Amino acid sequence: MDVLDYKILEALKENARENATNIGAKINLSTSAVIERIKKLENSGIIEKYTAIINQNTIGRDLVAFIYVSLEHPKYNEEFIRQINNNGSVAECHYIAGDFDFILKVVTKSGKTLEEILNFVKSIGGVSLTRTSVVLSTNKYEVCLLPEKKDFVSM
Repeated sequence: MDVLDYKILEALKENARENATNIGAKINLSTSAVIERIKKLENSGIIEKYTAIINQNTIGRDLVAFIYVSLEHPKYNEEFIRQINNNGSVAECHYIAGDFDFILKVVTKSGKTLEEILNFVKSIGGVSLTRTSVVLSTNKYEVCLLPEKKDFVSM
C-alpha cells in the first residue's frame, strides 16, 4: 500500500459512494487506475465491505451502554458468542483480558429495553457476573480507522 492507496481510502472513508473519476481528479490519477487500485484494496482484504451508517438516534436508539461480562469457565464462550451474535441490540462483542471476559456495546431505546437486554445476557449459560456502564455522551465516534499517516512518506 502506498500514498495513493491511502488517499483513495481516505476519500472512500469520507464517502464510500464517491466515484473513481472524482477520486482520481482529487489525487491526480486516471479513473481506470483508481478502479484498479480499489479492486486491489478489496481483493487484499483492506476494504472489507461498503455499508450505510445509520444514525441510531433517528431510529429511536439513543441509549448506549457497555456491559462487562464474566463467564464461569471458557467452555461457555462459544455458546455465549452464539447467543450474543443473535441479539440485534448488541452492536459489538469483544473478548478481553482483565477482570471480565467480554465487553458488549449495546445500542437500545430506553432503560427498560436495556434491562431486558441485561436479563437476556444474564440468562445465558455460564454468565457469572455483569457490570454495566451507560454512556452519557459520545465525544468521538469512528466507524473505521485509516492506517497511520506517519507510515506513508511524502503525503
